[in-house]
Amino acid sequence: MKIPRDVSGSEAARALRRAGFETQRQTGSHLIMRRGSRTVVVPQHKPIKPGTLKGLIDQAGMTVEEFAALL
Repeated sequence: MKIPRDVSGSEAARALRRAGFETQRQTGSHLIMRRGSRTVVVPQHKPIKPGTLKGLIDQAGMTVEEFAALL
């Protein structure tokens, strides 16, 4: 599956919350989310570039399919 396009930072954060991640803090335009020992940095940009989104999905330990299902 291809990386979803036109995903904003708030949509990505909402999908990660559905996956069990909790917001720890926000530094500038970057939201730091955590689940167990995994930490994910979500830029609050609109839209998130595909390479950045792929890195975010990798940080979360998810597949593109799992992430897309949560959007």
